[in-house]
Amino acid sequence: MAATIGIRHEDKYELERRVPLVPEDVKKLTDTGLKIMVQKCGKRIFKDGEYEAAGAVLADSMNDADVIFGVKEVTIPSFEEKKTYVFFSHIIKGQKYNMPMLRTMIEKKINLIDYEKVADDKNRRLIFFGNFAGLAGMINSLWSAGLRYEHLGINTPFLKLKQARMYNSLLEAKEVLKDISKDIEQNGLPKELCPFIVGFTGYGNVSKGAQEILDILPHEEITPEELNNLKNTGYSTKKVYKVIFKEEHLSEHKENKPFELQHYYKNPGEYRSIFEQYIPEMSILMNCMYWSPEYPRIVTKDYLEKNYTEDFKLKVIGDVTCDVNGSVECTEMGTHIDDPIFVYDTKKQTFHMGYKGRGLLMMTVDILPSELPRESSQFFSKELYPFVKSIAECDFNKPFAEIDLPAEIKKALILLKGEFTPDYKYIQNYIK
Repeated sequence: MAATIGIRHEDKYELERRVPLVPEDVKKLTDTGLKIMVQKCGKRIFKDGEYEAAGAVLADSMNDADVIFGVKEVTIPSFEEKKTYVFFSHIIKGQKYNMPMLRTMIEKKINLIDYEKVADDKNRRLIFFGNFAGLAGMINSLWSAGLRYEHLGINTPFLKLKQARMYNSLLEAKEVLKDISKDIEQNGLPKELCPFIVGFTGYGNVSKGAQEILDILPHEEITPEELNNLKNTGYSTKKVYKVIFKEEHLSEHKENKPFELQHYYKNPGEYRSIFEQYIPEMSILMNCMYWSPEYPRIVTKDYLEKNYTEDFKLKVIGDVTCDVNGSVECTEMGTHIDDPIFVYDTKKQTFHMGYKGRGLLMMTVDILPSELPRESSQFFSKELYPFVKSIAECDFNKPFAEIDLPAEIKKALILLKGEFTPDYKYIQNYIK
C-alpha cells in the first residue's frame, strides 16, 4: 500500500513561496489513487484552494503523512520519528550550520532523500531550481548596479529595473529589460562605465539562466583572452560585453604543468587561482559555479584590501553560488529576499546592508529561485513528478541493498532509518 504523501509549509524563510509539487501535478497523482496531504499555508504562490481542487487533503500538520516533501531545510521541531523526508538538506559538504538538524534526523531514525543528489548515470542532476537562480540573480544584479551607480552619481537605464521578486512573472521582468535594451541601443551607456563588461564563472544551468537575462540587452561575447585588451581594440557604448570563465581561466597548476580538467577535479590542492588578472576589467561579476573548500578562491579579501579603490571598475558581485566566505570570500552572508544586498568595505573587511557607502556591492540572496516562485515551482515539479509514486510505494524498512527505488532516487537516499547509506558515511566525520 502506498504511503500518504505530505507537502509541508516552508518555515525557514518568511518569503519562501515555492512548492515542490504544483496543483496540476498533484491532481495527476491523486487521480492514480495516491493520497496527498497539503499543510495549510497562506504565503505559497499556489493557494490552498488550488490543492484542494486537485484532490489533496488540507491539514494543519503533517502528523498523518508518511513521506513529507518540502523545498528548503526542515526546522528541527518539525521532524517526526521514522518518517521519510525529501528536501534540500545542505549537509553533503558537512555544512556546520545544519549539523544540529542532521543529528536530529539521526536520533529520530529518519529516512532522508536529498534533491541535490538525484542524478542520472552520468551524475547529472535531475531535480533542481538552478536555471531560475541564475535568472533572478542576474535581474537582481542589474537592479543593484543601477542603485549603486546612482549612489555614485551616475544614472543608467538599469534604474528602470526592480528586484526580481517585485514582478508578477518572469515575462513581466523581461519586458522591462527589453525597454532597457532599446535605451542602450539608442542612447548608449555612460562613457565612464564603458566598456561595460559582465563576467560569468561557470557554464551550467545557473550561468545559462543569468546569461539568458543579460542576452536580452544588446551584447557581444568576448573571450577571457580578449578581455584585458578590449579598451585598446575598440568598443561600443551601445552594447554590453559578456565573458564566460571556465576552469582553465580560474586556476593553474602550482608547478606550471599544463591544465588538465580531470586532474584539476581530482587534485584541486595542486592548483592556485589566476582569476585576479580579470577582476579589474569587469563591471559586474556573476559567480555561478559550483565550489567546495578544496578549490582555490577566485576573489579573496586580501586581494580586495590591497587593490580595491574608489576608481575600481568592478562595482557589483552577484554571488548566485552563495557559499559564505567561499569562492568569493567577501560573501559574508546569504541575504534575505527583503534585504538582499550589502556593501563590503574592502579596507575594514566589514559590511553593512544596503547599497550606499564605501566598498563593493554584494548581491547574495541564497533562495533566489523563490523570487520567481511560480515558474520555478512549475519547472521543479515537472522534474520531481515522475519519481513521487515510486517513493510513496517504497518499503523503507528493508535493508539498503533491498530498497526498491529508481536508481536516480536511491543514490540520493542519504539516511535510512537514521543511518548513513554507503555513499554518505563520510558525513559522519562532520558531526563528531
